[in-house]
Amino acid sequence: MNPHGKSNFFSSLRHAFRGCRMLFGTERNARIHLAVFILVVGAGIYFSLDRMEWVAILLASGVVIAAEAMNTAIEGTIDLLHPHRHEKAGRIKDIAAGAVLIVTAAAIATGVFIFLPKIQALIH
Repeated sequence: MNPHGKSNFFSSLRHAFRGCRMLFGTERNARIHLAVFILVVGAGIYFSLDRMEWVAILLASGVVIAAEAMNTAIEGTIDLLHPHRHEKAGRIKDIAAGAVLIVTAAAIATGVFIFLPKIQALIH
């Protein structure tokens, strides 16, 4: 913190990168999302996606990974506040996980919309 009570930009950035390392270092689902993202980028390079296709792929992928990070943070907060099983805590965690499922389904649909015609053209 500087004398005015505001966090230094680079300090904030360092915390954010540490959070990303923790996310991918400790969360299996985040690593799966990251691996799929890397495969999709490879496919995008192979199929020479155009500018708007890249925008759609990168945006969809970013939203999925960000949703996974938020889900992880929500689950961790709930576990901290309610270490014992609680019906409402479970509902909150299920809803957060559902949000990840929704954006993942949308990302998959985006990928199918972009890649399926390219794969079909390659086969024919």
